[in-house]
Parts: sequence; structure tokens; C-alpha cells
Amino acid sequence: LAMSPAAFSLGGSLSYYATLLLSIVTRKKTVDEAHLADTKLSRCLGTLDLVALGVGSTLGAGVYVIAGEVAQKTTGPAVIVSFFIAAAASVLAGLCYAEFGARVPKSGSAYVYSYVTVGELMAFVIGWNLILEYAIGTASVARAWSQNFDSLLGGRVINIFRQYLTMSVPGIAKYPDFFAFGIVLLLTLVIAFGVKESAWVTKAFTLVNLMVLATVVIAGSWLADGANWRIRPGPNGTVEFGNATYAASRIGAGGFMPFGLRSIVSGAGTCFYAFVGFDAIATTGEEAKNPQKAIPVSIIVSLAICFAAYFSLSTVLTLIQPYFALDPLAPLPAAFAAQGWRVANYIIAVGAVCALSTSLLGAMFPLPRIVYAMASDGLLFRFLASVNRRLSTPLVATLITGLLSAVMACLFELKELVDMMSIGTLLAYTLVAISVLILRGNRDDLRHPDAEEPPGSVDIRVVTHRQQQRLPADRLKPEKQERQQERGSSDSDSADAVLVCDPHSGGLADLSTHFRQHRRMTWREYLRLSFRPESTAPTRFSESVNRRNTFLFLAAATLLAFLTENYPDRMHQPGVLLPTLAAFAACFGLLFSLYRQPENAKPVAFRVPAVPFVPCLSVFINVYLMMALPSGTWVRFLVWMTIGMAIYCLYGARSSTEHARQTIRKMRGIRLAIELDADGGQEVSQMMDKEQD
Repeated sequence: LAMSPAAFSLGGSLSYYATLLLSIVTRKKTVDEAHLADTKLSRCLGTLDLVALGVGSTLGAGVYVIAGEVAQKTTGPAVIVSFFIAAAASVLAGLCYAEFGARVPKSGSAYVYSYVTVGELMAFVIGWNLILEYAIGTASVARAWSQNFDSLLGGRVINIFRQYLTMSVPGIAKYPDFFAFGIVLLLTLVIAFGVKESAWVTKAFTLVNLMVLATVVIAGSWLADGANWRIRPGPNGTVEFGNATYAASRIGAGGFMPFGLRSIVSGAGTCFYAFVGFDAIATTGEEAKNPQKAIPVSIIVSLAICFAAYFSLSTVLTLIQPYFALDPLAPLPAAFAAQGWRVANYIIAVGAVCALSTSLLGAMFPLPRIVYAMASDGLLFRFLASVNRRLSTPLVATLITGLLSAVMACLFELKELVDMMSIGTLLAYTLVAISVLILRGNRDDLRHPDAEEPPGSVDIRVVTHRQQQRLPADRLKPEKQERQQERGSSDSDSADAVLVCDPHSGGLADLSTHFRQHRRMTWREYLRLSFRPESTAPTRFSESVNRRNTFLFLAAATLLAFLTENYPDRMHQPGVLLPTLAAFAACFGLLFSLYRQPENAKPVAFRVPAVPFVPCLSVFINVYLMMALPSGTWVRFLVWMTIGMAIYCLYGARSSTEHARQTIRKMRGIRLAIELDADGGQEVSQMMDKEQD
């Protein structure tokens, strides 16, 4: 609405620029559904390739260690229940990834998914943390691969490094691991050479790993003894086994669940990270042959295979040897050695090397795809988005990220940084679940680049006839209908389109009708529509209600997770109990409101069942696990985010593709509004007052 220059320059311009800033950080990626399958990369990966990638990324060397460690220290034989709970939680996140893989088959995984639904700033945060997650994962797995392979050689290589290449720099490893450096560079070249070639390597290593696991499970079944699940401590609380006496603290109450129900939940938190890695499948959206079907199927199948492996291995392990006698560092070799099967050590060592190789490929493969997707959108430097025509791979991004990961693997001990992988992964899982909730409540699940601006964003100006004479003709469209007819013209024309109403021609009535159609929702309407929607199909108001309540649920779930994780022993105090009950009631009420909202019924190849319950449960589990991370991890996370935000503010925000598509239009609208003169603005204000009276 026109106003005096003083009012516009002080109040109006500040409000407009604040809105403009908000629109920059919340602008969403525009997607052309007619060209979703278009890509510069090579579509050569089938469902089997994606399953091998998911299984290889998830079933690392930890499969040979984590079951024994959790059973010996936390749960006892009930570790199989912990794995079941962890698998169920991972499936919740996997279902959300599967739906987005069917809707948006693009490289970038959770980064692209959040960009389409939540906004640019949050998408950058997710993408920036995924880069850290995969870089640290690559470096840490490479060092573990080096140590395991060197153990097959008798430890000769690492002893040479320690003897002749000792380093004493704080924060740096005690010796450079050139073995890890070399394996990362070698696999970087394999990935850069071609997707199909790296897929063959992944399938070969994954097959060997699964064969070793099957051999261990079958051989262990012959040695299984059900009595190991029924051992009880003696009168003094100890147990004699073999040639050792085990204290009561190691035994607990004995039996199948020696440390209680809470230990199972705690063990499930540790086992949850054993399923991290399946999201690598979601980065292949532009390289899968039929991504809408292959990605959902591959995610579910790979998680099922991983659960079967963890469940069967933990069952056999705790039946071969009592849980309190397990070696937490090498449980399987020690258990078989105690039965006289020392030859199993070599079989397990081969399986561990193959598992680490597939895990390393699984960490390296998504990293350049994330960088490629962010650079293609202009949030990172665009030269990183270049694709080699002959190889059809993001060659520059692959080589640069591979070199950086190799240097990290060579120089750094990454024990303190491994927890940061968890933040990136859990944050990505959370945002994908949030995105599913938002997308289900939207009128249109994807935005077309040439689609009409959403209601409420039309640049409305009331000007007099004299002002229309002064404005250039190519920057003034007399009616909204004419704007829609001329959408086929250039972007510059449509970007400057303005809905004009001449008060002398009686157009204020038309304008008031427009405002009634596109007015903002009142708080009373928001509360009513939260539980009593007016339509079975999404509307503008129901879309707003769904989005608001989704983020309110995230806030309430975060508060509930924080209180239950940090103050479980103080729940009897009113200062802790009352906020906990309030957060729980808010979660329940918001969940019911989200259930009542109408859904987008557009058919897709895969849809998450039981929405909003599955995504909301996934959100709470992920946030709860994030609250359990140590404070030092959050400090390092903030440092990494500070670097990322500097890049976004200085480069990404202005170089973004969506900046030219969306923000430039709003900036032109500001310049157009400033051109309205004082007399016309005052005239319109007076006429509006009369019309209102």
C-alpha cells in the first residue's frame, strides 16, 4: 500500500528489508518435476548396486566388535533386544529417506530434501555437517583399515612409522599414517574413474564380508550353549568361569537381562550408530537407473540385511561364551579361541579388512556428491560442480575431497572428532523427518521454477493515475490476470509485475476482495484449524498450520529430550517435573493436531506409513540421542558451524541460484515502491481511510 516517503523510508523499508532477510534464509529450492530425471551424471546403478552400497556403508568393522562390547559392558545377552530397538529407530529414519528418495531423486541426500521443504539456511547447515560427517568418517575408517591390515603383516609397517617418523605436535597424531593416506587416494581414483567401477568394488568387498559373517554365524551355532543365557551369580555375587573369577559388578543379576531394562535402552543408543550409513544410498539420486523405486527398496532391504547380521551375530556370540567373559576389544576371535578354534582369527581378520574397505568406500562415495549438489545450487564455489564429460563423475569435487580426507587420515588422531559425526547424522535424520511432515501438508509437494508466486507474496501497490503515467510501461501490469497471461515472457518482466489498483476508478473494492482472499490467518483461526480443518485437501491456511505445528513439535520434543536425558534423577522436583509434563502434553497435542491436518494425496512410488506418528517418533529419538552427546562435541560443532556460516554469508547467500530466481524480484519491488511520490501516497491514504469508514 502506498504511504508517505517518510513513513516508507523509516517504518516501511525496515519492515520490508526484515521480511526480505527472512525470505533469503527461508527460500526453497525450485524443482521442475518434468525434468527431475535430467542429470549430467551417469545413471548406471541398479537396485543391487545400491543395496551393496548401503550394506557396505553400514556393516563396517564394528560388526565384529560392537556386539561384544555392548553385551559385556551394558546389556548382557539382551544385546539382541537393543539391536532390535536400534533397528526399529533406524527404520523410522529410513522410511523418511525412502519417501524423499521417491519424490526428489537428486544428489545431495538430506541437504536437497531440506532445501525443497524447509529452506536454504537449514539446507546449508545440513549439507555443511554432512561434509564434516563423511570427511571424518573417511579419515577414521582409513586409519582403522591401516591398523587392521598391518596386523595381518605382524605390525611391521606401523612400527617403522613410529620408529622413524615420530611427531610431537599437540593435536596431531604421534606418527603419520602413510598407509591410510595411500588407501584413501587409491579409492579416490577408483571413485573418480567411474561410478560403475566403484560399484563393482563395493559389491565384491560386501559379498566377502557377508560370506565371512555367515561362516562365523554357522560355525558359532555348533558351539552355542543355551546355559550361557541362564548363568546366575553365587551366594557371594561372583561367578567362576574357566580359570577366572568374575566380580559382581561384571555379572549383575545374571540371566538374559542382568543389568535391567534401562541398560537395554542405553545399549540401544550405542547400537543405533551401528546402523548409520544407509543414507549414502540417498546421495545416488542422479546415478540410479530408476531412483523413485530403487532408492526406497534399497534403503529398506539394506537395513533388513544389517539387522539380520547384527542380530544373528550377537545371538551366537553370547551363546558361545558368557557375556561377562567376552573381550570388548576382540570378542569374536577371543570367543572362538576359548573353544580351540584359533583358525577363526584369520577368517575374521579377512572379513574385518573387507568390511572396512566397503565402509571406507561408503564414506567416500557420498562426500563429493554432497559438495557437487551444494556447488550446483551456488551455496559452495561453483567450480566444485564441474562434471567430467568422459567419466560422468564430479571429478573436481571427488579429487579435492579425497585429498583432504587423505591428509586428515595421515596426520590426525580422530578419536575426539568421531562424536561430531553423530551430530551431523542425527541432525540430518531429524530434518528429513521434519521435511516429510511439511511436505505431506503442502498443497504442491514441489515448486516449479515458473510457477506463480504463492498468495501473499504478490507485490501489491495502490497508485494513482498520475503515478501510473510516471512509471515505465514495462514495469507495470494493470491487473493480476494480465500478469498470469504474460508468465511466458522473460523473467525480468514477470519479476517486476505489480498488481495495480487506481483508487479513482473504483478499484479499491477489487483490492479489498484480493485482501480477503489472501489475508493472514488470525490466532483464533489458527487454534480452530489446528484441530478442526475445513477441508480434506490442503489449503493455504492448513499448510501454514501444519508448518507451524511441525516446528512447535520439534521445540517441545527437544525440551522433553533435554529434561529426560539430563535430569532423570530429579523428576520428583517440581522445577523439573512440571516442564517435563508440559513438554509431554505439548508433544501429544501437537501430534494430534498434525494427525488432523489434510494430506497431499499426490501418488508417489513410496509413502511413509502412519504419518505423522512415524516421522514424529523418529524426530524424538534423534533429538534424544543428540542430547546425550558430550558438551565438548557441541563446542566443536559450533566452531565448525561458525566457519560454515562465514562461507554462506560471504558467498553462498548471494551466489545461490534461488537468489536470482526469488530474491532479486523482491529487491526490484523495493525500488519500485520507492518511486511512488509523496502526494500520491497521501492521496491514497486519505481515500483508503474514507473507504474503510
